[in-house]
Amino acid sequence: MENKDITILIADDDYDYLNQMDFHLKKFGFKTILANSQKECEEIIETTKPNLAIFDLMMENDDSGFILSYKLKKKYPDVPVILASAVSSVTGYIFEQENTDEQNWIKADKFLEKGIRPDQLHREINKLLEL
Repeated sequence: MENKDITILIADDDYDYLNQMDFHLKKFGFKTILANSQKECEEIIETTKPNLAIFDLMMENDDSGFILSYKLKKKYPDVPVILASAVSSVTGYIFEQENTDEQNWIKADKFLEKGIRPDQLHREINKLLEL
């Protein structure tokens, strides 16, 4: 599969971050679908199956990213999900999916701290999509 055939759904309530992600992913050759809220993203998920999704953890709810991950995985179990957040730098809590309990309730395939370099993000996407 070529990058131009890959659609990535991005949900984030920070317009600057959303636009920055959109810019980098398009530069890598991916198609993007943007949502600036959990509600908007849920509507997109109802009718569209992306190849990969990147969700902000905290949008209108503190757990928006978890909810979106759950809903996307329930409808499309094979779609990889990246949760991106600055929550670790704010709260000090680090999400790790090292044990089965965390893997069961965190329906994401990867958790990334916001501020990830574009080249790192590209590598993570390629790994998840096995490109």
